[in-house]
Amino acid sequence: MPGRSFADVLPKVAVDTLERAVLRYWEDEDIFARSLARRRGRELFSFYDGPPYATGKPHYGHVLQSAIKDAVLRYKTMRGYFVPRRVGWDCHGLPVEVLVERELKLKSKRDIERIGIEAFNQKCRETVFRYIDEFTTTLKRLGRWADYDGAYATLSRDYMESEWWVFKQLWDKGLVYKDFRSTPYCIRCATPLSNFEVSMAYRQATDTAVYVALPVVGGSPTLPRHAPGLRGANQKLMLLVWTTTPWTLPGNVAVAVDSNKDYVIATGSKNKYYLNKNAAEKLQLNIEKTIKGKEIVGL
Repeated sequence: MPGRSFADVLPKVAVDTLERAVLRYWEDEDIFARSLARRRGRELFSFYDGPPYATGKPHYGHVLQSAIKDAVLRYKTMRGYFVPRRVGWDCHGLPVEVLVERELKLKSKRDIERIGIEAFNQKCRETVFRYIDEFTTTLKRLGRWADYDGAYATLSRDYMESEWWVFKQLWDKGLVYKDFRSTPYCIRCATPLSNFEVSMAYRQATDTAVYVALPVVGGSPTLPRHAPGLRGANQKLMLLVWTTTPWTLPGNVAVAVDSNKDYVIATGSKNKYYLNKNAAEKLQLNIEKTIKGKEIVGL
């Protein structure tokens, strides 16, 4: 057998000790800053790091995206690009406020006002900076190269003034307008919610559902060509809908269908119904005909 080129690996390698030694060397010798300095003036590769919420310890998702970002940026650096990268922290919004409310056992807006808005805001600041330290320590341990000393935080005055400056540029260009839209709203917090904030409160729940039969009315008294005949004047053709929010029904002006899904015309004890094929099978209705949703459009 040919001779081996590598020495045996010791069975008891203190990996964490080696890791800390490498990290300490990087920090003592300022390796990241030196790698940037060597490429300053080269073609720029811009990278903007979307700031994570500083409201908890890093989890697997943060570790995964950090590893991917670091790998791509190291590759670009090795290709000769100048790749400055600056981390940032999202410090605004409900996540930190809700976290502090839980820590202080505050149940309502009145509780916040009792301790004082200034004291509440200060606690929020302390909390985000506590988790910024957690994030920084973890990301450094992962070996991710970035400018941590120059990291930005959205609560800084410079950052907020920059945001207002950008908004002013949009305003001057006529790109800002006022309109109305439906958004999730938290009555307790007295504020609209983003989709992310809504998803944070997502829970599986068992709810009451209702089936509602809506009669096909208006237009010609003749049936659509795909509908079977009715038995007498008392039998009606209905659209069967399902909802867990029946209080929204009075505001509905139409029934939505998926043009590509399968629907059926089924017979109940009194009337005939248009409904989704899967629902008809679950309800054990007598299916007379299967059609595509597009055949119901405009009914």
